[in-house]
Amino acid sequence: MSTRTAGTMDPGTAFITDMDVHLFNEGSHLGLGGVLGAHPVRLDGVQGTRFAVWAPAAADVRMVGDFNGWDGARHAMHPLASSGIWQAFVPGIGHGERYKYRVHTPHGEVVDKADPVAFHAEDPPRTASVVWEIRHDWADADWMARRAEVQALDRPIAVYELHLGSWRRDDGRSPGYRELAEPLAEHVTRLGFTHVELLPVMEHPFYGSWGYQTTGYFAPTSRYGTPDDLMHMIDVLHGAGIGVIVDWVPSHFPDDPHALARFDGTHLYEHADPKEGRHMDWDSLVFNHGRHEVRGFLLSSAMWWLGRFHADGLRVDAVASMLYRDYSRREGEWIPNVHGGRENLEAVAFLRRLTTEVRDRVPGALTIAEESTAWPGVTRPVAAGGLGFDLKWDMGWMHDTLAYMGRDPIHRAHHHHELTFRGLYAFSERFMLPLSHDEVVHGKGSLLDRMPGDDWQRRANLRLLLGAQFTQPGKKLLFMGGELGQPAEWDHEGQVAWDLLGDDRHAGLMRYTADLAARYRQLRALHAGDTEPWGFEWVEADDAAESVLAFLRRGPDGELALVVQNFTPVPRLNRRFGVPHPGGWREVLNSDAAEYGGSGQGNQGWAETTPVPSHGHPQSLVLTAPPLAVVVMVPG
Repeated sequence: MSTRTAGTMDPGTAFITDMDVHLFNEGSHLGLGGVLGAHPVRLDGVQGTRFAVWAPAAADVRMVGDFNGWDGARHAMHPLASSGIWQAFVPGIGHGERYKYRVHTPHGEVVDKADPVAFHAEDPPRTASVVWEIRHDWADADWMARRAEVQALDRPIAVYELHLGSWRRDDGRSPGYRELAEPLAEHVTRLGFTHVELLPVMEHPFYGSWGYQTTGYFAPTSRYGTPDDLMHMIDVLHGAGIGVIVDWVPSHFPDDPHALARFDGTHLYEHADPKEGRHMDWDSLVFNHGRHEVRGFLLSSAMWWLGRFHADGLRVDAVASMLYRDYSRREGEWIPNVHGGRENLEAVAFLRRLTTEVRDRVPGALTIAEESTAWPGVTRPVAAGGLGFDLKWDMGWMHDTLAYMGRDPIHRAHHHHELTFRGLYAFSERFMLPLSHDEVVHGKGSLLDRMPGDDWQRRANLRLLLGAQFTQPGKKLLFMGGELGQPAEWDHEGQVAWDLLGDDRHAGLMRYTADLAARYRQLRALHAGDTEPWGFEWVEADDAAESVLAFLRRGPDGELALVVQNFTPVPRLNRRFGVPHPGGWREVLNSDAAEYGGSGQGNQGWAETTPVPSHGHPQSLVLTAPPLAVVVMVPG
């Protein structure tokens, strides 16, 4: 009998223990990657592969694959007591073998299903699973040892979001994980971002879903290589000091017949009633989070990516759709909870379990919620009634800021509240400020394309937008292409317009993005209080007429930074701003600098205070606020 401890992420052994079964059926087994699926093992001196799959309603399950000519008459699986698990040992096969489960449903149908816990799959559009022994030897011990410190919320977190298939193309081909590793690490290092976030790399049949219609919850997509290849890429990024966040989708899945949908002829992973089980927006199926084994499957998937793949965080997609039973549904199209309300109590319990288990089992890993409503306490601790996430995307900031920045500056005075409203809730949660892939697709245009004015003003507005993002409280996320002012919106069949870097207007914007990220990293005042009220103080919030904002950012040991923003193309000269301390202040960032493509206006790098009270402070600085620009001043 195996001595492996149930509930761990250890590789599979020759046996599934009684404890494995018990924990699986109660939804507490978080190491199903080591129990279900395909595991090359030696059994009674014979080398082969142990297969195990959950299909409790199946009348019969057979193994089919290259090893038996896809003949379902030759390799029967056997039920494991009343667990719902079927298992088989097939001698003589191992690494690289293609296979499926031939499921005989209780209704007399026969369907070939890919393995829900497969570690690898053949290249889409083919759908077979592949037996895979992960052989990667990790070289990131130093990173893993200091990860908790690096990812503490008083440290800078600036995330470069990308879609691997369209980041770079070589002769029209998407390079693989290994080919992308070094160029990606070099680019992110040059930009000065602290993390990458990968749009879902889990296996998915439809490339145009960008990975958000997942079928392989334990398998990286084979479009770009093998599990070991992805591990190599993560290793290289860690070696460069770059964290890796992966998008993860525990809310819904596609209804492709080879995958999870009606897996054993019944609604196994999804709800049976379409009022609960079909997603209206995406025409996909909703996980039944109230079923023990489904919770265990999803929790094990999360632990698999954080454990075996050394991911540093999970960005949990579509959390809002999980929280509400009436999400995107009209009256009569949804079923209330047991109390008659609209809250999805089972999904809430699942999310709390997820964040608790990640915190306890993977110290230092981040959980980030893409949650677009005002659900209270998304980042509040579970013990205090919250969902327990580390960070939440601030979709309100994104919407209001992009709406404001898209207006002609002559009209901005009438919409000043779109910039200042966030001050009312900025510390109600721990936020990340996203300028994500969703904002540069489906006809919305690129960030540059969304900016008003002539060519110069559009670029100045984009520098100002990025400056506004990086200087106010909250962690940062920018989608690929934004760093160089790509003029066309994202096309998943194309690539980032790297050729634009031959144009100094775009090269200057990328220099600015890198300098902006550097100031964010270097100045504790700009990051240590990202999630704390003491880290922010308005200096000028009410000047709608001239569209000027100013605020102080504070560090925990008295560090200060004064941020001044001018949202019009008219330079504001001799503007007085109150500051707490006398002395000289250095201009450490000016988005209007000529090297970035600006007009070169500013404060010649320095300003001295005068003992004239202003904005509630005993001292003040008289500054130039350059056109469509952000300026950062620090003492000394």
